[in-house]
Amino acid sequence: MTNTKTEPTVKKDYFTTIQMRNALIQIEDQMVHSAWMPSIVLGINRGGCIPGVYLSHRIKTPHEVLDVRLRDHTTKPNLSVLEKAFAFQKKILIIDDINDSGETFNYIVKNFGKGDGRIKFAALIHNTPSKAQIDYHGYVIDKSKNPAWIVFPWEEWDK
Repeated sequence: MTNTKTEPTVKKDYFTTIQMRNALIQIEDQMVHSAWMPSIVLGINRGGCIPGVYLSHRIKTPHEVLDVRLRDHTTKPNLSVLEKAFAFQKKILIIDDINDSGETFNYIVKNFGKGDGRIKFAALIHNTPSKAQIDYHGYVIDKSKNPAWIVFPWEEWDK
């Protein structure tokens, strides 16, 4: 008799490109209504790169990649792009695909700060149990009530 252990099936919710664009419009609208627009957009590597580029084109603002990968990589996050941007830019928007646990955004705040209000945070999706507070978001979910892995268009080649 073999001991076969089956892995639990993780529910997947697929996030579309149209949803991404709608979320970015919501983020832009929230920035306009708060009378705050960035002078640079920093997309968190990897999930925030594509939304960051889209948003930077929409609001006609430069984009750079901020290399903070806590989940998939063992290399130390590199905040040098943020340091450089902070030295030369008045307002910095840091964007990611999802504010899930909050670890990435909290890592940035813990190791760099919020720059006296010059740095704001955004995510396409905000998970309400997250331990990080963000300034702007597109969609709101609660993974404690609906646990699912959000699959973004850039994460899965075969769909």
